[in-house]
Amino acid sequence: MELKVGATEVMIVSGLRGGLLPEREGRRRVAIITQPGASQQAVLVSRRLKEANLDVDVLGVPDREEAKTLNVAATLYERFSRIGLGREDTIVGVGGGAVTDLAGFVAGTWMRGVEVVHFPTTLLGAVDASIGGKTGVNLSGKNLVGVFWDPTRVIIDLDVLEKLPSALLQEGMAEALKAGLIGDADLVEAIEADGLEVSLDKVVPAAVKVKAEYVKKDPRESSERAMLNFGHTVGHAVEYASSFSHGTSVGVGMVAAAAVSEADVGFAEKERVIDAISRIGLRTSVNGLDRTRVRDLIGVDKKRDRKGIRMVLLEAIGQPTLRHVDDTMINLALEAIGL
Repeated sequence: MELKVGATEVMIVSGLRGGLLPEREGRRRVAIITQPGASQQAVLVSRRLKEANLDVDVLGVPDREEAKTLNVAATLYERFSRIGLGREDTIVGVGGGAVTDLAGFVAGTWMRGVEVVHFPTTLLGAVDASIGGKTGVNLSGKNLVGVFWDPTRVIIDLDVLEKLPSALLQEGMAEALKAGLIGDADLVEAIEADGLEVSLDKVVPAAVKVKAEYVKKDPRESSERAMLNFGHTVGHAVEYASSFSHGTSVGVGMVAAAAVSEADVGFAEKERVIDAISRIGLRTSVNGLDRTRVRDLIGVDKKRDRKGIRMVLLEAIGQPTLRHVDDTMINLALEAIGL
């Protein structure tokens, strides 16, 4: 299955077949950026690219958010310089969402931009992080330094995703559920019915299509694309203030957003959202975190404007809205998740 998301060709396949990279005149070298947990897939991709007579360098970075720092990016720039990576060449991200975020960021900034192609190896990367051109590294908050840089191609191998452990399926299913809540009621129902047993043949294309629609309407997140951040205002703050994973944090963030949606815009299905999050095995509260720290991090959320903090809320399933929220609503959001 192939989908077009802005300038990106998204290929959903079972097993890697055919040419992995788009045709590109002058390409001679590929730098693969990968993480320890994706080494097996990186070796496979490297072998296939070498068979196409390309010079391939595999560059390892730390797992998860430890990869998304300016120091790691600077190390990669030095490696690019040493191997002679030019503007006609290609950077390939093989790994989870942190790897594709980082690979996209260094691709968009090395020599003012070189081609990037992603091979997401997690469900989270497949349905969200690798698609849409948003890249970034962390500073005092999550993804505060970044650029928009579209991959030319994203290859999602369902054979790889189906072998993921349940913890990584939960991670990605949180983002898939988010996609359903803002744009596909049928996807929500499928996840409610089957939890982690839901068919990835159904989940991945549906979630990608939701993201594709928002990216098409608003490529640079000036308006409607912000709806893709449902659950992320509180979720990013929780993630940065804790050791919780992105999927866990977004799940908790969706609980907070559902509570504010009920109070602020009359959303009538808060409990349904909470039940769906529980159905995929994610926690719905984070008792014990430093409330002040989480509150301060909400204050530096990227959706903030001169009028204050904005949060994506739900008027109904499939009907998101972006609204300013006051301190009362922020306190309600924190109370909803046990803070």
